[in-house]
Parts: sequence; C-alpha cells; structure tokens
Amino acid sequence: MSDHVYKKVEIVGSSKTSIEDAIENALAECNKTLTHLDWFEVTETRGHIVGGKVGHYQVTLKVGYRL
Repeated sequence: MSDHVYKKVEIVGSSKTSIEDAIENALAECNKTLTHLDWFEVTETRGHIVGGKVGHYQVTLKVGYRL
C-alpha cells in the first residue's frame, strides 16, 4: 500500500546541552512507546535562564507516526 495515514502527538524534550539534544531526547523517549515514527516538526523553542545563562533548552515537537 503506497498511501499512508498518520497520527500526530505533541511532546516536549529538554537538554542542558543544546536544542539538538533536546530534540534527540524527545524522539528517543517517544520511540520507546510508539512505533512507525516518520517525521517531526519543531513548533516551539524556549529555555530556562539560570544566573544569566542558559540552564536548559526546551523544544516542543509534533511527531507523526504511521498508523
């Protein structure tokens, strides 16, 4: 079958290191419970400030998985 149907979920990942690590952390955790993950979309990027520096990065993702 060449046509696919997808469902989207929204997740939030965080990292003290980088935005990219926050994305990777979120996808790795999502992959533990969902199968057929196909794509993601970053919808928000934000962070926490500690002592005038980045404490951690937070990224909201919409993840699409094939049904």
